Order: sequence, then C-alpha cells, then structure tokens
Amino acid sequence: MLVADDQELVRAGFSMILGAQPDIEVVATVADGLTAVAEARRLRPDVCLLDIRMPEMDGLEATRLLAGPGVVEPMRVVIVTTFDLDEYVYGALRAGACGFLLKDSGPALLVEAVRAAAAGDALVSPSVTVRLLAQWAKAVSVHPPGEPLTDRELDVVRLVARGRTNQEVAAELFVSLSTVKTHLGSIFAKLNARNRVEIAAWAWESGVVD
Repeated sequence: MLVADDQELVRAGFSMILGAQPDIEVVATVADGLTAVAEARRLRPDVCLLDIRMPEMDGLEATRLLAGPGVVEPMRVVIVTTFDLDEYVYGALRAGACGFLLKDSGPALLVEAVRAAAAGDALVSPSVTVRLLAQWAKAVSVHPPGEPLTDRELDVVRLVARGRTNQEVAAELFVSLSTVKTHLGSIFAKLNARNRVEIAAWAWESGVVD
C-alpha cells in the first residue's frame, strides 16, 4: 500500500502501524498529492491512504485522478484527515474514495479500514457514518431499482446503510461472507449503483432505512 501525508511523523506512524501487520506491506510513503498520484500509478498498490490537506495537490483531487468516475481500473483509496467536516467526507466519496477515517480513530480502525478497502469493502469512521449517509442521500440522485430487491437483499441494504462492513453484515444475518458478496452483486446490478455509498443513499432516500 501507499501512504501520503505531508507530515513526516504521521507518515512514519502510519507506516509503522500498517507495516507491523503480517498481511500489509507499505511500498511507498510520499509527502504531497502530485507524487502520490505518480507513485500510485507506477506501483499500483492495493490501497492508497491519502491525507486531504497536502501540498502540490490535495487528497481529494488525487483521489479523483486515481479512483474517480471515468478512471480506467480505479484504485482503492482511503482518506484520513484531522478534520471531521461533512464537505470533506462528501468530497472524498464523490471523488471515489472507499473509506474515510479521522486521524484520531486509532490504530485498530486504521488497519481495519485498509483491510476493508483491499477486500473491496468500505469503512467510514463510526463518528460520521450515520450522519454522513443520512445527509448523503439528499445530495445523490437515486433511481428506482431495475427490478425489486428480495427481502434478504433489503436486509443487506439496511446494514450497508448503517455503515456495516461485509464481515459485520455476514455476522448479523448469520450467513457466509460469500453469500453477502453475492447479494451485494445483485444489489449493485438492480440499483445500478457504483459503490456502497450509493446503495446507502438509495436506502435512506427510499425509506428502507429511517
């Protein structure tokens, strides 16, 4: 994975936490957004961990270039920031990020977010999840599903809308992880959704979750 932050101490700390995990290898650390994009395109890491406020290019623009709409083979980006501002969360997710964490979330949540991103899942800092998804629904254009969702698919949608990871959905519904992924594949197709946030937006907007 790649770590991008303009503060050397933060880069070192993240690299130490993540590099200590047996299943995570930090292949690059950079101090600005422009270098982050260049190195990410060169190395193709499984996950890019980006700060928002960086010189040369901010993390939102870097995310858009790496994972935004229209990007061929988009990469998995997790945004980490000091600032709990809705505009940053919305901007990050619109740009294509699959995770959003506050820097004070702690090492365990940082590792969990990186693993979730690598597995094609998503994680948003619990302190902003429900507020974010409830308000995101007002800002995203949602459409009726191409065909009705099954009762079990609606169960999955409700949990996704509350910020649950695939593993948490599987545990709460007493099904296997592969079953959850199968349901999600069907949900993505029926809703014509690009990511989990759009699924959540549909859930809030349509009243599946209140």
